[in-house]
Amino acid sequence: MNKMKYHLTINDQTHSLDVSPEQGNSLSVTWAGHDPQQVLFHSVCDGRLSLVVDGKRVDAFVAEGSDGKHIFVNGKTFLVKNADQEPARKRNGSKADIPQQVTPPMPSVVVRILVEVGDRVKRGQGLVVVSAMKMETTLIAPYDGTVTRINTALDAKVAPGDILVDLKKKVSENE
Repeated sequence: MNKMKYHLTINDQTHSLDVSPEQGNSLSVTWAGHDPQQVLFHSVCDGRLSLVVDGKRVDAFVAEGSDGKHIFVNGKTFLVKNADQEPARKRNGSKADIPQQVTPPMPSVVVRILVEVGDRVKRGQGLVVVSAMKMETTLIAPYDGTVTRINTALDAKVAPGDILVDLKKKVSENE
């Protein structure tokens, strides 16, 4: 079978992958500098994949965003983009964009709200903690600003695209 080459930006790093399809739902995946890994995959439903990577079972959830694909695995979220389709300035080592809206990467339940209306927050500060499949993810502030509205509550069921916190972006040092 034909080997396919991919260049992906995962969070803020670009990686090259060689993918060789094998029989059925099996792939051989080689990351630059690593030994090949055998990957079996099965689509459970829209946005959910069941994988077996070198004999270890992994569930992955994928949500399409305007800035790329948000992939949730083992309690961590990864922003994945096709590096070949990004502007050259983004591939030269600059940080990947943080999503500009506070939205969960997959269907989840709100377990903690870390801010209140009127709070001033810094870029990267935790705002809301959501849980999916017994794994928690902290959703962070995309920029410095002030919380203008909280659009969720504890134990609320939320989905990708639901904006959980509205922020007014800080435009000067006096705000």
